[in-house]
Amino acid sequence: MIVRDPKGKFETRAWLCTDLNQSPRQILQWFLLRWQVEVTFQEVRAHLGVETQRQWSDLAIARTTPVLLGLFSIVTLLADRLARHRTLPVRQSVWYSKAQPTFSDAIALVRQRLWDSGSSRPDRQMIQIPRALFVGLREAACYAQ
Repeated sequence: MIVRDPKGKFETRAWLCTDLNQSPRQILQWFLLRWQVEVTFQEVRAHLGVETQRQWSDLAIARTTPVLLGLFSIVTLLADRLARHRTLPVRQSVWYSKAQPTFSDAIALVRQRLWDSGSSRPDRQMIQIPRALFVGLREAACYAQ
């Protein structure tokens, strides 16, 4: 099946399927579903190191990968819960503009919340260092990759 954009904004693409009985619509729907999975795996690789594991055996890798995917799910659920109480911040950079929060934004929000809850009295203006310095350091650490 060949897909062309009538406005010419996107490249012409060919989509192939081994099941010759499927409709073009079904093939495109499968592609869209797969795209969501691909993006999830890309985020898991980038932020949780799924492909950079240092285990020596296939069994160790088989145990670790589900745990990392579970961690991805936990971070996503915690960020969703935190975002219900306030807007999930979307960090922008000069070279990359985005409208929706990414997993980087979600994991940073969860880190911030966990680190804030670890301070003895978050309402105080001084912990061991000035609060502004702490917030700046926390921000840099939360978005570290």
